[in-house]
Amino acid sequence: MPSHLTLSVGQCTDPGRKAVNQDFHGALIPREPLLGHKGAALALADGISSSDVSQIASAMAVKSFLDDYFCTSEALSVRKAVEHVLSAINSWLFSETRRSAFRYDKDRGYVCTFSALVVKANTAHLFHIGDARIYRLHASGLEQLTKDHRLQLSQHESYLSRALGSDEYVEIDYQALPLTPGDTFLLATDGVYEHADTGFVLATLREHADDLDAAAQRIVEHALARGSEDNLTLQILRIDSLPGQHSSELQRQIEQLPLPPPLAPRMVLDGYRIEREIHATSRSHVFIAHDEHSGDKVVLKTPSIDQSDDAAYLERFMLEEWIARRIDSAHVIKAAAPSRPRGYLYTVTEYIDGQTLAQWMTDHPRPDLETVRQIIEQIARGLRAFHRRDMIHQDLKPDNIMIDRAGTVKIIDFGSTRVAGIAEANRLLEQPHLLGTALYSAPEYFLGEAGSERSDLYSLAVIAYQMLSGRFPYGNQVARSRTVAAQRRLDYASVLDDEREIPAWIDTALEQALHPDPLKRQDDLSEFIHDLRHPNRAYLNRTRPPLLERNPVLFWQSVSGLLAGALIYLLAAGPLP
Repeated sequence: MPSHLTLSVGQCTDPGRKAVNQDFHGALIPREPLLGHKGAALALADGISSSDVSQIASAMAVKSFLDDYFCTSEALSVRKAVEHVLSAINSWLFSETRRSAFRYDKDRGYVCTFSALVVKANTAHLFHIGDARIYRLHASGLEQLTKDHRLQLSQHESYLSRALGSDEYVEIDYQALPLTPGDTFLLATDGVYEHADTGFVLATLREHADDLDAAAQRIVEHALARGSEDNLTLQILRIDSLPGQHSSELQRQIEQLPLPPPLAPRMVLDGYRIEREIHATSRSHVFIAHDEHSGDKVVLKTPSIDQSDDAAYLERFMLEEWIARRIDSAHVIKAAAPSRPRGYLYTVTEYIDGQTLAQWMTDHPRPDLETVRQIIEQIARGLRAFHRRDMIHQDLKPDNIMIDRAGTVKIIDFGSTRVAGIAEANRLLEQPHLLGTALYSAPEYFLGEAGSERSDLYSLAVIAYQMLSGRFPYGNQVARSRTVAAQRRLDYASVLDDEREIPAWIDTALEQALHPDPLKRQDDLSEFIHDLRHPNRAYLNRTRPPLLERNPVLFWQSVSGLLAGALIYLLAAGPLP
């Protein structure tokens, strides 16, 4: 039985009784490894009948979606990748209407409905705009999974309330469904589902289980015979098998390559001459090496022989280099360019001539505020590069940050990073949420919750707090607070003291970023960075003197106005009964 994703697809479209077919559909099932990274996709669009150009919109929407989705980064989750693509398509369609003769009549412009189904690993991802429908087959009937975006004015009159290209911004319905082998989905335009009999659809799917194209054609012909006057399009997707737990590209690489032998200075491994070991733990060994082909000095990291039977660890080990190849930032360590095949399992990254932030903090126990700001800002730029790729670092700490001799700060360790696109494709990489270092980990991790960009913000704020004070904001109490009630009792210790010249508003910014509730932290890294240089509104509102002190004349004028208003109201109300 196959241990990878296999699908069967059937499709049919017909203009019906109309001269032009304004429907458009498509499906793309790529080969491995793209199938494992991005999944397979079906898409269907239905142009609006009031427009003479909506068939162009339908074709463009489906073609662009199937082309562009598979060009997005493998690091992105399906949802984020598709939403990026559909937002771009919507903007293009809307701008085409604005440039056309129909700029003031969008019902005649480049507008269409759109529904798509992406199957990745063991999950179906549904995206929907308009009034086409996605169904799931059950033994007793069809379950409608999407909601029609149509406003019913009367029994015979309705209009489309949401469509692709109708407005500058589009709202996209999304849902994710777990899959089992045999699951069958139908994507249909209203020309089909408004006229096809459910019993006939079920019988046809059973009869033509080995030829879904024939099944789709028979159902379309059936709807046309029952009086459909619209274009008719139907897509059928059946899940034949799902990928096994060990089907990722990284896992296949691990299975093919052996662990390297114990390394020592002057040894040569795949063209890398070992100079010296710089770090060793029970999980990995790190060496400075010389690339004999390029002449570059690099860092070579090998897994410990003790981890040779831990497939999840080895896959996470190789994921670090996979991440480094996909992030382009001056503040994130770079993977060495692959110049030749490897005979063993290891990673190679650039060599940074400098020291860790932990060592720098030991050497500079009382840095000035501006130096702290500059270091934190550089770390934030590196973190933003992760977040743009839908990655959460999850283990930001001074030991995982390097400062080179030019003062450039780089994030160097990705061993705990959660990559959304990889996580949803690979069950082997499912992990406990708490992978980082306790003193720097956000409180939500200790509740068993998944991390977010605000979790990385918390870790960054801890580093800033530690650099300014030499302490931690809650001591060691966060790791012991494993309930919401316990976290509410955490007492933030002000970063201010009598020995340091730190503005009070800096403390306010840190206190917000270090709040146990992630929803009460700053919304974004950029907001926190701004707050480290400018007093935020919360601080200004807290420290602003009352109106009586700021402007006594205005205060008493306001009081007099209120009293006059009350007096007028009482006079107008008349005497009490």
